[in-house]
Amino acid sequence: MGQEAAQTPRLIDLLNEDVVDVKVYAANWIDAIRKAGLLLVNVGSVEPRYVDAMVRFCEQYKSYIVIAPGIALPHARPEDGVKRIGISIITLKEPIYFGHPENDPVDIVIAFGAIDSRSHINILKDLSEFLLDYNNVEAIRKANSKSDLIKVFHNAIK
Repeated sequence: MGQEAAQTPRLIDLLNEDVVDVKVYAANWIDAIRKAGLLLVNVGSVEPRYVDAMVRFCEQYKSYIVIAPGIALPHARPEDGVKRIGISIITLKEPIYFGHPENDPVDIVIAFGAIDSRSHINILKDLSEFLLDYNNVEAIRKANSKSDLIKVFHNAIK
């Protein structure tokens, strides 16, 4: 398994200006998920039905996808339309309430699509280590352009 894990993509390999956006207006949590999901659709990582599945999953498990103060990680199952592993990150112009008792409101939405139960482990490991550093999270919030947001990750993940 060690060699298999070494061949799986890393977070930094998936991030580019096509899958990030900053200061996005969202009317509500559904709109926020749809805007993050559309980035995955546009790059061919997921089918449009996957975005609908993320919304349905969030309707059932809102507190599950709000993973930390101000951060949501909407996702669904691979069979819901994932074509290849993908991640998108948006910051919101105004924070949105998702319905989490402690971690609302959300201003960072990280949409994620995995093709199976293993290939995304390194990506989630990179993401969790990145998000554990308060300075990284604040740098995401302060990014004023797509390139600024990408630089935050490049500077933090080696």
